[in-house]
Amino acid sequence: MPLKSSPAQPPAATNAVQTLWKAYNDQTPDRLKFIDAFLFFLMLSGVAQFLYCVLITDFPFNAFLAGFSSNVGQFVLAASLRSQVNPENKNEFKEVSPERAFADFALGSIVLHFFVYNFLG
Repeated sequence: MPLKSSPAQPPAATNAVQTLWKAYNDQTPDRLKFIDAFLFFLMLSGVAQFLYCVLITDFPFNAFLAGFSSNVGQFVLAASLRSQVNPENKNEFKEVSPERAFADFALGSIVLHFFVYNFLG
């Protein structure tokens, strides 16, 4: 008697990723998706700078340090902004409005880039 072939099932990992992606798209507010896209851009930019320094050249090393630290600092500030404007974290940040969180992010970014600009010389 020949074995019956079952329809091809995707691996469990693929199914889990699809479920996670669908839940993210359905439940995450647009404001947080925008911040997540910016965080993803910062991560890719930092990886590109690091690979350029390792694979090609690090001649103006202070320029690499300034650019990479700018990326890391901006990522930290944006992750902090994301945690403060997330509606699920209202219990943690009761006294911080989304407008104040953005103002803190903007001021922190200005101070960060002032130091980065001064580090370049």
